[in-house]
Amino acid sequence: MQNRENFADDREDISVSIAENIEEGRSQLPSSLVWAIATAAAIFLLCSSLRHALFQSTAFDLGIFDQAIYLISQNQTPFSSLMGIHILGDHAAVIYYPLALLYKIYPDVHWLLLVQAVALSLGAWPTWSLARLAGLNQEQSRAIALIYLLYPVVFNINLFDFHPEVIALPALFAAILAARLNKIVWFCTAIVLVLSCKAVLSITVAAMGFWLFFCEKKQRYGAIALLLGAAWFLIASQKIIPFFSGSEVAGVGRYSYLGKSVLEIIINLILKPQLVLGKILSFDTFKYLFLLTLPVIWLLLPFSGKLRIQYLTALIPALPTLLINILSDLPFQRSLAYQYSVPVIPFLFLAVIAKEETRKREEIKGNKEEYQANKQQFLTWVNLPQIKNFRISKLWRGIQLPRIMIIWSLLIFLGVGEYKDFYLYLNRLDTWQATREAVAQVQPQSSILTDNRLAPHFAHRPIVKLLSQISPQTNLAEFQYILLNLRHPWPDTEKLGDTLAKQLKKSPDFKLTYQKNEVMLFKRIAD
Repeated sequence: MQNRENFADDREDISVSIAENIEEGRSQLPSSLVWAIATAAAIFLLCSSLRHALFQSTAFDLGIFDQAIYLISQNQTPFSSLMGIHILGDHAAVIYYPLALLYKIYPDVHWLLLVQAVALSLGAWPTWSLARLAGLNQEQSRAIALIYLLYPVVFNINLFDFHPEVIALPALFAAILAARLNKIVWFCTAIVLVLSCKAVLSITVAAMGFWLFFCEKKQRYGAIALLLGAAWFLIASQKIIPFFSGSEVAGVGRYSYLGKSVLEIIINLILKPQLVLGKILSFDTFKYLFLLTLPVIWLLLPFSGKLRIQYLTALIPALPTLLINILSDLPFQRSLAYQYSVPVIPFLFLAVIAKEETRKREEIKGNKEEYQANKQQFLTWVNLPQIKNFRISKLWRGIQLPRIMIIWSLLIFLGVGEYKDFYLYLNRLDTWQATREAVAQVQPQSSILTDNRLAPHFAHRPIVKLLSQISPQTNLAEFQYILLNLRHPWPDTEKLGDTLAKQLKKSPDFKLTYQKNEVMLFKRIAD
């Protein structure tokens, strides 16, 4: 019985189908995918908002960006009291300024959570369009878009506070789509948007330009991306960031074994490859790459030595990000729970689409015999002759079904997704009401000292600092309030919080105005 969803047994006239798909790639989304995108955006917003409401969001990074954007909206200098620098000295992300327009309507951190949820879910739109342009049918294209929405990193970064580079995710997809549709204005707009989100993304843009120029034969678009990416990298890393921070790019410290500046690190990467070989070939690296590709492993890999693998050239623009994460001294850069792998996602899915396009092209050439040989080679490789003719054959076809691919992605999401963190949040609910009551007593615009989980609720003021920024000997005169949760403290400052609470109880300058369930609010006594 013929299965219309089966990639391997698709009997339609492929030449006509691809032409139709290209036209449909320019048209509107199917209604089912529109609903999927809207549902994903709603779920993303609900989860991030709930996390924030439960006092589980953090100053690093929601509080930092919320404070900076709020200050911009109030026509004040966006000096981050949490970092001690002008916000442009962090990542040269000029996207904060247009985002501040939302805060002029009403200053609320949920604007950032909404922008993030919408940006992440919208990535499914150009994913679908790129799949249709590549000649995939409706079911296949929709399946790949849904797999994108189920990709664990997409959900995880939505849950982890806010990061401006999430806006670059759909913009990278859109830039590739614009290049393939020969829409140069849209291409340039998307590239500028990507560069505005974070300085390090300029490396991804430059690598994408290289790929477009040499692999996609889009010389005009490749040259634009390569020149803009390289130019912005030099301007941001050598001028903007040092000017506003007074030092080198903050991330340089994570690669101290390679050098003390961006340029020194680049030179050592070229001249002293032995410094990085151990990290590249480590178990930690293989684990990171395995988890990153696992949700799309059946789509990405050919499982056959004879299938051409030129489609993997689509991963070239992702190599700089992978190298940055692999070489870092900080293991969390190789974790799927954080935002560091965002620039990899568009090109990972582009490789998935390119693989299916390659298979379609081979079918157009009438290469059915090669497909059968590939399948037979796979069966020989697994070396299970007793079930070779039935079970493995059905598995080989079945894993290519859109429905099976979605189920696979869902299973991986259930295993790797950070939704499990909500179980940890429930264990801290015993201080939730007390924390709410204490927060309500803090006057607007008053300076405050608190911990990493509570700081995001006080970001709309010029001075909010963390316990990690002080020591027991620090003069606390600049703070009007000090809020501590001694039952569920931030782990890195637990001991300091206990010590500070004892000091404040004895201090003639502060009064304990609220105490419940080990939540303590101290207020400076007026002179």
